[in-house]
Amino acid sequence: MITERASGILLHPTSLPGKYGIGTLGKSALNFIDFLVRAKQHYWQILPLGPTGYADSPYQCFSSHAGNPNLIDLDILVKERLLHAEDMKDYPHFNDHTIDYEAVQQTRLPLLKKAFQSFILYADNVEKLAYRNFLKDHAKWINDYAIFRAIKANRHQNPWYLWEDPLKKRDPQALKAIQALLHEEIDFHKFMQFLFFRQWMAVKEYAHNHKVKIIGDIPLYVALDSADAWANPEIFEFDSELNPIRVGGVPPDYFSETGQLWGNPLFRWDVLKETGYRWWIERIKTNLFLYDIIRIDHFRGFAAYWAVPYSEKTAIKGEWIPCPGKEFFDVLGAEFGDLPIIAEDLGVITPDVEELRDGFNLPGMKILQFAFDSSEANDYIPHNYVKNCIVYTGTHDNDTVVGWFKNATPEDRKYVLDYLTTNETDIHWSFIRLAWSSVALTAIVPMQDLLGLDTPARMNLPGTTVNNWQWRAVAGDFTDALTERLAHLTVLYGRTKKLKIKKTAEDAEKAQR
Repeated sequence: MITERASGILLHPTSLPGKYGIGTLGKSALNFIDFLVRAKQHYWQILPLGPTGYADSPYQCFSSHAGNPNLIDLDILVKERLLHAEDMKDYPHFNDHTIDYEAVQQTRLPLLKKAFQSFILYADNVEKLAYRNFLKDHAKWINDYAIFRAIKANRHQNPWYLWEDPLKKRDPQALKAIQALLHEEIDFHKFMQFLFFRQWMAVKEYAHNHKVKIIGDIPLYVALDSADAWANPEIFEFDSELNPIRVGGVPPDYFSETGQLWGNPLFRWDVLKETGYRWWIERIKTNLFLYDIIRIDHFRGFAAYWAVPYSEKTAIKGEWIPCPGKEFFDVLGAEFGDLPIIAEDLGVITPDVEELRDGFNLPGMKILQFAFDSSEANDYIPHNYVKNCIVYTGTHDNDTVVGWFKNATPEDRKYVLDYLTTNETDIHWSFIRLAWSSVALTAIVPMQDLLGLDTPARMNLPGTTVNNWQWRAVAGDFTDALTERLAHLTVLYGRTKKLKIKKTAEDAEKAQR
């Protein structure tokens, strides 16, 4: 899958610059790809693209297939005449550096509904055919998702497990009645997916034209309040009333003394096996359509997963349950061939996890911030790397390099400076140089680390549910000096081929239509 040295940047699309309070799939996404090319980067890594639910986390989405309507670019809708320029004149000015998700959603929703009405009234036959073909191509998931979102909207956004029993348990007559009642809202959510997929595929095409590949992200689990759990209760550990029996998480680790209690429903792997893992195959198929390479979050759960009784308040009182991971990946290999998968193998990693990862030749992850624990040797220090791995300065769950270094113990700080033979000036660039110079075939830097930002720019603090996922870059961050410095390191350490920009973001506007 990954055979040549390359590098890239981790930046979620919500963090892109823009005037509408959140990053979108419009010109700023294309401009970022132009930046990657100028900086001689081969990969753009992102977080899950799904519609976010609890605490705005991309790891707690309403669907494992659907895209996030917040990412739909409004300027493109104006160009497509689904909106008019005057529709945007009263759009409020939001903070350029952080995202206020609730305010952004409340502002965007009327505009998206107006675009939907415009499509119904004025779309030509070509557009209507494209829409019908989209629904046909995604029929295996989009109907359940749209009905799920429509009922939620009609039930004050309450989770499905609090709906009345006939809808909660998907009684056929109740579903038929609610579809008749909410048909317009259902169609609206289908149309939002049509817009999202059209805009995202234009971005992906632009990336491919510039020899940039997209690394996407699949969480192992789905959210409890999701169309997946509601529409497929038989594959999850639910009791007869559809309440979770056990939920997912991890035991105490580097990030948390009490572990992490995610609350996601656990899979019934025996039921999945009986179906030939069809639900997972469809999920992977959608994600391979969206991305070039998939990072599977919490890969170790395919060897054994931490199961916590639903009544517990922390993740301490759980147990490891074995998972038929080898058989599962054999099935995926038979279906898809070579698996373009990165194994997120952080946390409690045991020999069975390593055997599963290495048996399928999947690259694991190395985090430089984990390397400099002066009290013990570890596999994260670069002189212990194998080639088939992805090295990161940090991840979305880490502090920034600058913030981490400031808060490190004196012993660890000394270890860093001795190992890197550097001083504290531009410590983030020292980390980038170390990642880029390593034997790891792929090196990735979060945008915050590339900019040398401190702790306030951190993307997520595990175990917390507020003030996460909010950071945004601004247009002025993507300077020529930054581009040239990263390009220089990338050439110096053999992580690039000569790439030529075929066309600019302005030239690609037609790809967005």
